[in-house]
Amino acid sequence: MKNAELKAGSPRPLPASSPIRILFILHSAFCILHCGCISHFGTGGTGEIVIADPRLHEVHTLDLQPATRPATAEPTSQPNTQAATRPTSLPATRPAAQVPISIEQCRQWALQNNLDLRVDLLNPTIARENLSEEEARFESLFTGGIDFSSINSPNVTQTVPGSGGGVFTVTGAKGTQSSADAGLVVPLQTGGSINLSLPFSKSNFGGPVYSLSPALSINQPLLRNGWFDANAHPIRIAFYEYQISQALTKLEVIRVLADMERAYWRLYAAREELAVRKKEYDLAAAQLDRARRQARIGTGSEPDVVRAESGVADTLDAIITAENAVRDTQRDLKRILNAPGLEMNSPTVLVPATKPDATLYQLDSDRLVRAATEQRMEMLETELRIAEEVSNVRLARNDMLPLVSLGYTYKVNGLGAVAEDAWSMVTRDDFKDHTLSLNVQVPLGNEAARSRLRRALASRIQQLATQQQRALQIQQEVLAAIDSLAANWQRILAARTRVIAAARVVDVETRQFNLGLRTSTDVLDAQNRLASAQSSEIAALTDYQIAQVDLAFATGTLLGASRVHWEPAPTPKP
Repeated sequence: MKNAELKAGSPRPLPASSPIRILFILHSAFCILHCGCISHFGTGGTGEIVIADPRLHEVHTLDLQPATRPATAEPTSQPNTQAATRPTSLPATRPAAQVPISIEQCRQWALQNNLDLRVDLLNPTIARENLSEEEARFESLFTGGIDFSSINSPNVTQTVPGSGGGVFTVTGAKGTQSSADAGLVVPLQTGGSINLSLPFSKSNFGGPVYSLSPALSINQPLLRNGWFDANAHPIRIAFYEYQISQALTKLEVIRVLADMERAYWRLYAAREELAVRKKEYDLAAAQLDRARRQARIGTGSEPDVVRAESGVADTLDAIITAENAVRDTQRDLKRILNAPGLEMNSPTVLVPATKPDATLYQLDSDRLVRAATEQRMEMLETELRIAEEVSNVRLARNDMLPLVSLGYTYKVNGLGAVAEDAWSMVTRDDFKDHTLSLNVQVPLGNEAARSRLRRALASRIQQLATQQQRALQIQQEVLAAIDSLAANWQRILAARTRVIAAARVVDVETRQFNLGLRTSTDVLDAQNRLASAQSSEIAALTDYQIAQVDLAFATGTLLGASRVHWEPAPTPKP
């Protein structure tokens, strides 16, 4: 090694080939490698499954094609949608504002105000921050510290050697020592790290001595925990969880909108049922008037009047029950919408403006099953879970490898009576150290790693079985929804025929009563059967609409003319 005197002097300029320059060039090169070796590291750059944004954020509509059939097979009339005038004998209710609402407006309100969605829309936001946290594992770290010490330690010296041990003198080493260190730690995507340190110290034991020793060290695992795939695992899992949270949130959006549409049609059915019961009340009241008129002129009997009065009372009870059903279904829809001014305790009356669609559709069960398998978010979630387990298996296989780490440290030493001398010595490259290290750890038996691998393989098999199970379940749900839609269409036709027949019976019984051939009981029974038939028609028509909603939900879509696009809740500002 070269000798160097510890004396003050002016520093020499930094040579172009100085190791310090080389050190910084190496550091810059590794930083470039760290930042640009793989694009989208852990989020598609190492083979991750990346789901397209429209598939996660857009809800498609169910495209049903009307069937071609003779016009006579379709319903020839719709249920009565106009409420009859309330007779003065009915219980009075407080007037309330009526708000006509379409199903499109309800869909918009539900997306904007539904509290269930407000909760679930935060899940992707939270998952995105978890992903950002994992991505930050490769951020560089600045290190630094300052120390100051006051030292007063004894030193023992032998001044007169002899057989008896000689004479020893105790002297004191008294002085001060201060140091400062600044460094930069750069984690690498390959699992290693680069450490750049610049320690500086000053010792004063009778005279100042300055020390400066910049160093660059590199450490890289070669087998276990090494290279890109193993180190991308935490980011990859967080990325999959982020996509899963978006898929589940889209599923929640579809569920809330489907629940809203079901509630909408139940409210429609309840209001139509109330209209039927009011019409039944009007018919019963008209029969009571006929019975009293015939009793007054002597062609009727008092028992017929009593029977007619009993029929009016029965229909009045049915109206009260129907009104309560309207209030219950209306509150259910208001809860889902949660729109300002439409609180559940508000007196505002919701009037469905969208009429049911009594159209026969031609359904291709195979096409709908295939579409459901592709569009249902449960299948996408399972696909991403399988991808997670595949990544876990690769990591478990990597954990079975020995831990082999290669390290290299380059250090330049400088020492001087003043700081400039220490820096000058460093720049002259008089004293430098090179350290190359290789560390090996081989588990004996390695049973823990084998257990982790077997567990990862079993979890992957479990997810594959879950995928098949869900596919069969979805197929069953789609086929059941198709059958329900067809059955409800047949119910509409049967109910329509029943309504026509019951209306004719009412006319016949009324004419027979006017001729004195029937009693009020016969007329009231015919009116009750007519009301029952009209209620069945309303129920069948409503169930047909709900069956369409169920079929859309089973295929992962919604009914409607336009697509629904949702976005996660915004990230709160700290």
